[in-house]
Amino acid sequence: MLRYLPFLLVLALWIYAFIDCLNTPEEEVRGLPKVVWVIIILLFGEVLVGPVAWLVAGRNRKGPAGGSTPSEWHRNQRTAFVAPDDNPEFLASLKADNRKDEALLKDWEADLRRREDELKRREDRDRTGTDEDS
Repeated sequence: MLRYLPFLLVLALWIYAFIDCLNTPEEEVRGLPKVVWVIIILLFGEVLVGPVAWLVAGRNRKGPAGGSTPSEWHRNQRTAFVAPDDNPEFLASLKADNRKDEALLKDWEADLRRREDELKRREDRDRTGTDEDS
């Protein structure tokens, strides 16, 4: 088991650097275009040159703007949760969907009545046609 550990660590670093490079916005990439960094990571990943080069020189590692971490920002930004039955936009969308469904149902009912009437006329015609023949 211990003999596989170096291989697994190299593979983990390779995968991490590749995903980190793909998820990094183009404006935060230093030195080379992002596509070139991806190629370097993939080609030189087995010998750790590509992933280490990306981690050291490829990405601009600045602190967040304003000096706060994302978790601090989320703690400071409280959003008020609105239940669906109190949300006017959600209720309006339900009413619009309901009107659409009711119109569709009325169309189906009218079509069904038309087909039933047509079927009755056809049956009456067939009944009267066969009665006259006998």
